[in-house]
Amino acid sequence: MDDWRSYDDVAVTYERVHAPRFAEPARDLLALAGVHAGHRVLDVGTGTGVAAEVARGLGADAVGVDASLGMLRVAHAAHPGLRLAAAGAIDLPFRDGSFDAVVGTFVLAHFAKVDTALYDIVRVAAPGGAVAFTSWADGRDAFSDTWLELVSEVVPKELLEPSIAKAIPNHERFTKRQAVEVALLDAGLRRVRTEPAQYEWSYTLDDYLDGLEVWAVGRFAKEMLGGAAWAGFRERARTVFADRFPDPLHDRRDVLLAIGIKE
Repeated sequence: MDDWRSYDDVAVTYERVHAPRFAEPARDLLALAGVHAGHRVLDVGTGTGVAAEVARGLGADAVGVDASLGMLRVAHAAHPGLRLAAAGAIDLPFRDGSFDAVVGTFVLAHFAKVDTALYDIVRVAAPGGAVAFTSWADGRDAFSDTWLELVSEVVPKELLEPSIAKAIPNHERFTKRQAVEVALLDAGLRRVRTEPAQYEWSYTLDDYLDGLEVWAVGRFAKEMLGGAAWAGFRERARTVFADRFPDPLHDRRDVLLAIGIKE
């Protein structure tokens, strides 16, 4: 059985549902990092290549790395010619000081060993180069509460919570502005700052539910239930969401944009 923590099997859905929306915070992050034509840019945890493709559109020499081969296959198909490599944030296959900017969109929470990952990310940044991240800063909302309510009906809480904590070990930590800043300062970066941002994205009901299957709670629940039971659960979820919310759904998300400079 494939590891449910992998994004391999959800890469196509990620590219269809999330990638077009995540391009917006990626553009803002690259602007904060001062990326422009001729810059060498590394996108860590590139997924299907969203931020790397935005950087390439700015005229930068962009490279995307991700541990998920499924994500990279979709990225290659979606963005022909984009330079991609299979790698995690630890032991990046690049020389010291290779990039003018290193960015990561919504990846900080996934680092199990934050200090080690940031050490290597800072290592490959050039002196004077930017290291920048986006991080979710959301609290709970009616959509997420409804989804967790439904999942908790079919997956025991004592199984769900520790499993999700292992998959996204620092989600709660990096919703907080101070925690993000301290992590970047501890990594040796200077001129660290964060900026809050808010995005509103519209989804059809079906796209929104498809998108929920991409995230850790959905992937874990799907593996726990199996094919037939998951199909039944998904139909119930659609009915409940249709009863409670309009179609299309308008989802507001709070995000932190964070940057530090390597000296």
